[in-house]
Amino acid sequence: MTQKRTDWRDYDWQLIRGAPVPVEMNHALDEVLVRRVGAGKRPPTFRFWDRQGPEIVLGRFQSVRNEVQIENCEADGIRINRRITGGGAMFVEPENAVTYSIYAPPELVKGMGFADSYQYLDEWVIEGLRSLGIDAWYEPINDITSSGGKIGGAAQARRHGAVLHHATMAYDMASTAIPRYLRVGQEKLSDKGVTSADKRVGPLRLQTQMDRLDIIEHLIETFRQRHGLQDGQLTEDEVAEAEELVRTRFGTEEWRYLLP
Repeated sequence: MTQKRTDWRDYDWQLIRGAPVPVEMNHALDEVLVRRVGAGKRPPTFRFWDRQGPEIVLGRFQSVRNEVQIENCEADGIRINRRITGGGAMFVEPENAVTYSIYAPPELVKGMGFADSYQYLDEWVIEGLRSLGIDAWYEPINDITSSGGKIGGAAQARRHGAVLHHATMAYDMASTAIPRYLRVGQEKLSDKGVTSADKRVGPLRLQTQMDRLDIIEHLIETFRQRHGLQDGQLTEDEVAEAEELVRTRFGTEEWRYLLP
């Protein structure tokens, strides 16, 4: 029997907001939670990230030396990480970013191409930003942008029988740090890997004058009102599985330098 496309309200969405974790742990949790949702071991889930420190995040198919000022990162103790989705490189500081992940059943985006699914899965956040007075819109294929500049970008992976869709938005900018750690506007050193696009950024703090946590609370409430949402938490098994993935994969040099 062919399964039909479903709607957000067909599911009991669960919210996860935990304490700040080591930077690699967030990437491992993405892997664990998309597996669990795909296996029917947890309901569709909406998670806001928090980090214990800054990081460079590479897309799944990016070359480290193409995107990163490796020596500067090592000198300053900036961790280089690689996510399981595609997209471009970012320098992320905990206080300057808003990151969320959605772990959804594939039926929610059944029949949609990637571009359409990006727009569909981020309609709620566009609504939330507009209700804060930001002139925000979706820009194909994966940007959340505004008249004040690009706010953030999304990435996606369909694996383990589920959809992982996550986005990072700029709350504030560490403009002097970005060129120290990323090869912004510089000639690439290799023809390998996907490159990052440079675009004017419009951080949320400058567009709203609101505290970062207040913006997050507003976005959570937007999701709750639109799609339904119950508070939840990670299980001990999920945390243990993610910690093991950090040890064996996400915290290893082999993973970080998958594309040197």
